[in-house]
Amino acid sequence: MSYIGLDLGTSGLRALLVDRSGAPIGAAQANYDVAHPHSGWSEQDPADWVGAVKIVFDDLRARFREFSDLRGIGVAGHMHGATLLDEQGDVLRPCILWNDTRAAKQAKALDDLAQFRQVTGNVVFPGFTAPKLNWVRDHEPQIFAKLARVLLPAAYLNYVLTGQFVGDLSDASGTSWLDVGARDWSDDLLSATGLRRDNMPHLFEGCQPAAHLRDDLKKRFGLTQDVIVAGGAGDNAAAACGIGALREGQGFVSLGTSGVILAARDGYVPDAERAVHTFCHALPQRWYQMGVMLAATDSLNWLSKITSQPPQVLTEKLGNALRPPSNIKFLPYLSGERTPHNDADIRGAFLGLSAEHDVADLTAAVLQGVCFGLRDSVEALQSTGVTLPRLMAIGGGTGSQYWLKLLATVFNMPIDIPDGGEFGAALGAARLAIVACGDGAIDEVMTAPKIRNTILPDPDLVMEYDAAYYAFRAAYSGVKSVQ
Repeated sequence: MSYIGLDLGTSGLRALLVDRSGAPIGAAQANYDVAHPHSGWSEQDPADWVGAVKIVFDDLRARFREFSDLRGIGVAGHMHGATLLDEQGDVLRPCILWNDTRAAKQAKALDDLAQFRQVTGNVVFPGFTAPKLNWVRDHEPQIFAKLARVLLPAAYLNYVLTGQFVGDLSDASGTSWLDVGARDWSDDLLSATGLRRDNMPHLFEGCQPAAHLRDDLKKRFGLTQDVIVAGGAGDNAAAACGIGALREGQGFVSLGTSGVILAARDGYVPDAERAVHTFCHALPQRWYQMGVMLAATDSLNWLSKITSQPPQVLTEKLGNALRPPSNIKFLPYLSGERTPHNDADIRGAFLGLSAEHDVADLTAAVLQGVCFGLRDSVEALQSTGVTLPRLMAIGGGTGSQYWLKLLATVFNMPIDIPDGGEFGAALGAARLAIVACGDGAIDEVMTAPKIRNTILPDPDLVMEYDAAYYAFRAAYSGVKSVQ
């Protein structure tokens, strides 16, 4: 038997084919673009996702004979996106993505209604789905009038694969329509944005069987047996399943396009005051909390673009030994910020530049600024009662040993690096499929990877970076006061 985990990312779709034990058989990827038609806007054509599914399935079928024994599929996707369908199931407009900030005004209006934080346990962020629908209602009424279904990106792929409107609770937690404690849609919150329960997908736990692969797709891909599609997950919940972060005290730091600090929770303990996200986990009666910054590796990619030097070249110039704190302050708010500021309008800055500084100095400042932004999330999580003795590091930014050493020192916390191989959202989605098919129990399937090495804080620099972090926080306040 084989299983596929799909990770619908912002820049591409990754498919991972695994066996019953969860061991990888092979992987395929297809990329697509993001459109930015106006400042602060971020959109994607769902047709690109459909095309990507066909590409990766055809690729896996051609290269791996195990594909013919496909038994289950799990879909993980970037959260919060508003994919709008009419009565015929056709897409009405490009999907408004997670990092789109156009709905800041609508988000504030909803957040000012006490019931939203009370029911969802979360701030209504501009990137969440509900304010995007109010923006569509205000600015594209002809689209809103035709609206029949609102699907998150992963739920849209579920629809493409099965013909059924099904989604999962972890992904739905980031819409501002879910009663996160009760694990169900809130009719009152839907009504507050002009919607009803029948506009939404039917919800499942991420590891539950939700539907079956369409017969025409089975025929197209040469499959003969029934293929179960699991409820799936939001990308971060799936990543937690991929590294076995299921219980209190377990978590990870993700250095991806955005930066995430995620902590698994044994119960529902919301605290929205510092813009901490409290969401359902992809597993029954489990939750997680996370802090999110919008530009992690995106900050380094921005520096790469303006200096015409690849990110790896920039970080290699720093050498292996950790430098003392940079006297340049970089505020990594290139497209606003979530935790802990909930500020769609704040923008980034270099402070303290002088003629003596070179590209290496700017690189060190950017990496430092991202680490300080992530520490904001660590402290916000700790304020809710989270205890994180250590974190596992995942994401593209973990390729820089310097960045990892800096993270460990800024957090004053050991950072574990998984052994080479597959982990993360695609593996987590495949694991959800295995459980949904009844081919393994949660605790047997959702195991932690082997640790290749552990990065420890530099004891000689912990106090210096601690002082620099508080100076960074003061710089944010100063910049915010003049914007």
